[in-house]
Amino acid sequence: MASEEIVSFEPATGAELWRGSPGDVDDAVARARRAWPAWAAEPLSKRMELLRRFANEVRKDADNLAPLIARETGKPLWEARTEVESVVNKVEISIGAYAERTSQRKLDSALQGTAALRHKPHGVMAVLGPYNFPAHLPNGHIVPALLAGNAVVFKPSEKTPAVGEALVACFHRAGIPAEVIHLLIGGPDEGKALVEHEGVDGVLFTGSATAGIAINRKLAGNPGKIVALEMGGNNPIVVWDTPKIGDAATLIVQSAFTSAGQRCTAARRLIVKAALYDAVVGEVKRLADRIIVGAPFDEPAPFMGPVIDNRAADGLTDSFVYLLSHGGKPVKHMVRSDETLPFLSPAIMDVTGIAERPDVELFGPLLQVIRVDDFDQAIAEANATRFGLSASLLGGTPQDYNRFWANVRAGVINWNRPTNGASSAAPFGGVGLSGNHRPSAYYAADYCAYPVASTEMDQPRATIAVGLRES
Repeated sequence: MASEEIVSFEPATGAELWRGSPGDVDDAVARARRAWPAWAAEPLSKRMELLRRFANEVRKDADNLAPLIARETGKPLWEARTEVESVVNKVEISIGAYAERTSQRKLDSALQGTAALRHKPHGVMAVLGPYNFPAHLPNGHIVPALLAGNAVVFKPSEKTPAVGEALVACFHRAGIPAEVIHLLIGGPDEGKALVEHEGVDGVLFTGSATAGIAINRKLAGNPGKIVALEMGGNNPIVVWDTPKIGDAATLIVQSAFTSAGQRCTAARRLIVKAALYDAVVGEVKRLADRIIVGAPFDEPAPFMGPVIDNRAADGLTDSFVYLLSHGGKPVKHMVRSDETLPFLSPAIMDVTGIAERPDVELFGPLLQVIRVDDFDQAIAEANATRFGLSASLLGGTPQDYNRFWANVRAGVINWNRPTNGASSAAPFGGVGLSGNHRPSAYYAADYCAYPVASTEMDQPRATIAVGLRES
């Protein structure tokens, strides 16, 4: 069953931006399967050259692509420009990662033979992209997959199809065949059909834990299909002994409210030593009160824009009311200035008094605060989640950080740095409901090709030394 017509609206204005019909999953996969062998047979040097051309195409189109990202996601133009830069930079990072993570090796073997290690592409990879970084995050799967010799069927989020279409156009203008990187427009129905398709050899997903778990469950009986799940987080940021209250507050605000809190690495829970509570929370509120919330092209430039749509805004305001009605104490109320548009003010809620806190990813500008008395309690609170993507410690001694790093369960652990803004030159992924131990970014090369071990000789040579009768 195909989805209805896909329509994209600008979050900041409500205006229609893009409209199109869902694609044919069977046709997209069939085209990719036909194109894959020739692409895989191309020399690595040619695939590298074409991907570098792609980076140049994105660079040339930046003045169109950045405003398109800003319009379709609602994020400020300055942030959309940084996303375009990340798309460009991904190519050289991926080339370096491929050389390091999947390099060929040859060793001497018995009887003057050799032992070899090489890597082969899987075949056709399905890439399912999110709406919060509609160019950068799917590109982080697509580029290493193409570099390794896979064909790709890319389904962008149904909330950001225009950016997905523009991104794929850059690949095609660079000379990468349309069948090798194929755009599939669609909603949940097309996404499910693509994941389950017998012609797909791998699924590379970025999105919610709910959708990721559904994919994992659906493919549990098919161990031959590679699955990389990059999901969300209920991420903690812990403040301990530090005289730098202003700097700590700045890092907290950056962690919690950049991208209107719509980052999988955003800080959801602020865990504060009781003795520092008033100073830290007071400074965070003062800084949050100064945040400009506005449309992408406003002047002065806003710190954050709207969330993706009214449904997301409704869910976040409902969550704020839920926490309030179950014992939460508001530090800064969530305000929605226009019920017809998804602009939300950053909100802060003290949830120390809630006995059973919901362990969910509230994907927006809502920061929950928890007061603790000792460092063991802080670590326990940081780990009080099924997720495990990112965590940060602000303040403390090197010994405190060593304890924090050793005991907090997360794939990204920082000290005196925000929870978000991870480097593409490092692996990126989480544990628990945040991922399935297949980190992306620099380690994406690991799931885009599989290792093949060989022992080789130029002629067959063999003897049986034991257990034969004399001839």
